[in-house]
This record gives sequence, C-alpha cells and structure tokens, in this order.
Amino acid sequence: MLKGTFFCVDAHTCGNPVRLVTSGHPNLIGRNMSEKRQHFLNEYDWIRKALMFEPRGHDMMSGAFLYPPCSDNADASILFIETSGCLPMCGHGTIGTITAAIESGLLTAKHPGKLTIDVPAGQIYIEYQQTGSKVDWVKIFNVPAYLAHRDVILDIPELGPLKIDVSYGGNYYAIVDPQQNFPGLREWSAADILRWSPIVREIADQNLTCVHPQDPTVKGVSHVLWTGDTISNGSQGANAVFYGDKAIDRSPCGTGTSARLAQLYAKGQLNVGDQYTHESIIGSQFIGRIESATQIGEFEAINPSIQGWARITGQNTITVDDDDPYAFGFQVV
Repeated sequence: MLKGTFFCVDAHTCGNPVRLVTSGHPNLIGRNMSEKRQHFLNEYDWIRKALMFEPRGHDMMSGAFLYPPCSDNADASILFIETSGCLPMCGHGTIGTITAAIESGLLTAKHPGKLTIDVPAGQIYIEYQQTGSKVDWVKIFNVPAYLAHRDVILDIPELGPLKIDVSYGGNYYAIVDPQQNFPGLREWSAADILRWSPIVREIADQNLTCVHPQDPTVKGVSHVLWTGDTISNGSQGANAVFYGDKAIDRSPCGTGTSARLAQLYAKGQLNVGDQYTHESIIGSQFIGRIESATQIGEFEAINPSIQGWARITGQNTITVDDDDPYAFGFQVV
C-alpha cells in the first residue's frame, strides 16, 4: 500500500506555479543531487505523479523538495518535480522554492542574502533581497549554458522546413526564431504552440544528439522555445516555452532564458556583461545577464544569471491513498 500526507506551500514565479513540498521526503541515496534524482525517478516517481498530475495538480504544475546540502559549502539541495519529470534544473522553480522556503522559515542562509544550492545539474549560487518577511527578488547564478546545435533544418510534416538551434541552459531547448513557416510568437495562438511543439520536440530529439559533456544522465531535447515580439516595456526579447505534454510556461523560464543567452552569445548578438530582459507569453519578465565566458567540454559556454520574483499563494495538505483509483494522477492529453 502506498499512502502519504504531503504538506505544501504553493506559490507562483512570474505567473507559473511552484509547489514546495515540505513533508513526505523520501530518503534518497546518492553522492550528489544527480544521483539522488535517479533514485527518486526509479523508486518514488509515484509521488511526483500524485502531486503534479490531475486531480491534485494540472498540466502546468511544477514543484520541488528541499533537501539538506550534498556539498560542504552548500546551504541546501533542491529536487525538482513537474508533469514532465524531474528536471536537472528549473529556474522559475528555484526562484519560487527559495522565496517560499525563506518566507515560511524553512531555510535560513548562512550568509544573509546569499545561498549556495546543490541541484541535479550541478551547483548554483543565489542572491536575494528581503524586506521584512518578504523576499523581493531572487537572482540565480546558473550552471553554464552553451549552444549545442546551430541552424539545423527540420522537416515538420504539414508545416514545412523549420530552422532551429538547440541550446542548453540546465535543460535542452529547441529554439525557434521567426521565419517563413513561423511568423513569430505574437502571430500564433497558444493552441498553435501546443499543436506544433510536441512534433518539433520529437523530431529534434530523434535527429540531434544532446548529451551533457559532464553528466550523461542530462540528455535529450525536453523543451521548445518560440520567440517573437515583446509586449512589456523594457523587454528585449519574448518567448513561449513548451514543456511536458501540453504546458506553456507562464514565466519567462529561467533555464530557457539561460539557453537563449547562450544562443545569442554564440551568434555574436550578446557579449559578456550584457543584460537581457526576457518576457513570457503573458508579459512577465526575468532579467538575464551573461556573467562570464567559460568552457563545457568542447563547447564555448557562458555563466548566466537570471533574476525574478515569486509570491506565495497559499498552503495546502495533500493526501495520497492508493485506495483512490486516481491516487497517482492522470492526464487528459
């Protein structure tokens, strides 16, 4: 029998949900969060499905568990859970998790305003500003990002040839800029994005090898990032990120912004030190910045940062009992 009660703090980061699970943590085995992620996927994925899928979650649901640090220099570790699986890294999830954890008294920084966090993709550094009990913003110094594939032409049935780049920012993104068969983000409806994204992702993943040079468990094109014109003052770029089976990120997407910065850097459109305000499909904004250049295996890469905000929306208690025929969730795709 599988039963559990999970206390949660629900929040959103610039419009996209984050569910910080504060109880029911399985005991994960591994030297680092990458290994612990594999243990969770192999043994405890029922928890993710129960908490993320309907009827307790929804297509856009994203969440996290906060764990003790794996490294001597870290303050904590994060395991990301969402409808698409356990991501190596999640930017909006980190901003929401850190905000919810600090405001709820679940995390205290060794050095106020600064945190070091172990995640499956590696180690990230955090700066945040707090006013009273509220966290105003969180800035992530993300894992290195790089352009993995450039100007690849994919033949998309019924749509036609589509030129894409694939860039890594903690996850692998197929990035589609406006072109003949894609007029741009603002010319397509959400239904168009949901229709074409799974097809583009599948074809890209079948035809392109995407394996992280330092961690072979981080592999495969998992997201599609469509770009277009902006709607918010101060934005330099806009995107709609598709993930899971039918989700569009309501935030500007942290790892997606990192991937976008790496793409623009590799193509000579951004330089080290440049700032890039990136907006989501609803117009919410992250501030991205190329902090420095680096190297990942054979690839020239960047060290990106992303700054955004989150707000707590409530607390809830979720009960999972396998006596319920929908205990482990479902999707209507």
